[in-house]
Amino acid sequence: MTSDRRSFLKKSGLVGGALVAGTAGLARMAQVQAQTSPAPAAGTGQMARGFTFCTLRKGNAMSLGVKTDKGIVDVAAAEAAAKTGAPTTITAVLEGKGDLGALKRLVETAQATHIVAEDKAQFGPCVTEPEKILCVGLNYRKHAAETNNPVPKLPILFNKFNSALNYHNGEISVSRETKATQFDYEAELVIVIGRTARDVTEADALNYVFGYCTGNDFTARDLQRQSSQWMLGKALDGSGPIGPYLVTADLVDGDNLKIECSVNGEVRQSSNTSDLVFNCKQLVSFCSQHFTLRPGDIIFTGTPSGVISGYPKDKQVWLKKGDKVVTTIEKLGALSFTLT
Repeated sequence: MTSDRRSFLKKSGLVGGALVAGTAGLARMAQVQAQTSPAPAAGTGQMARGFTFCTLRKGNAMSLGVKTDKGIVDVAAAEAAAKTGAPTTITAVLEGKGDLGALKRLVETAQATHIVAEDKAQFGPCVTEPEKILCVGLNYRKHAAETNNPVPKLPILFNKFNSALNYHNGEISVSRETKATQFDYEAELVIVIGRTARDVTEADALNYVFGYCTGNDFTARDLQRQSSQWMLGKALDGSGPIGPYLVTADLVDGDNLKIECSVNGEVRQSSNTSDLVFNCKQLVSFCSQHFTLRPGDIIFTGTPSGVISGYPKDKQVWLKKGDKVVTTIEKLGALSFTLT
């Protein structure tokens, strides 16, 4: 996609403009404010390090937040007062726009009026405008075994669309899905790309990773099984919640993180990303061999064992309206959503 066309799509709300999560009035909140400060071309700037980012929702707008010991700094509010040239959206940060030094200083000196308590924050997706949402199937050994599938010899890739983006404390409207009833959870580590990557080696692949976040590849199994293609069951509106936080790669080892999923307080999945068949560097390298990865692209890395579809058929109780699903990954935080 050329820069002119991408700019046009952003302005028209067609890139990241459909955030459907079952809540009225939130359908187009992935469109973010344009950055006006001078910046290098997308993907050529220095990647941020030492930050725990999030997206804050404010009515129909979304802006950058940074988690600190004092709470979450509302960067847009602080920057409006200080005018330092710091980036004010996660898209700007990912594309290397704005002054990261100014952002660090802004966070360190933020006034109390620009800090939001974590339990009061209204989060958006921690990445708001991915060009690509890639997903990996059967990427935990025990998950492949529980579904009676062989361990893949190469990563199994499928995709979601921007309309699947969802956020912490969001909703997934299963009641609107009249063609499906077999709803399932999939706790997943999500990789966020920070530099343009094409044909990168495994040895170099992690240098292209901006950071990691918690995700859930919410799935309609009956739709997934309708054909050899999984898309119908995987790309439902709101079926890709991510967040609440995006932690930069220097703070996390993506290949050694405890991962869990609970439903209504009952733990259903409990594993570690060390059980991945294809680890983070292998996935980034493999994907980059087939298409260009760009800053802000995200990769759902697969789910561990414990999904409903892995239960014996007489014990499969599918998710339903009213259920609350919480996905927790060590160092990345807990991601919660409710079915409506």
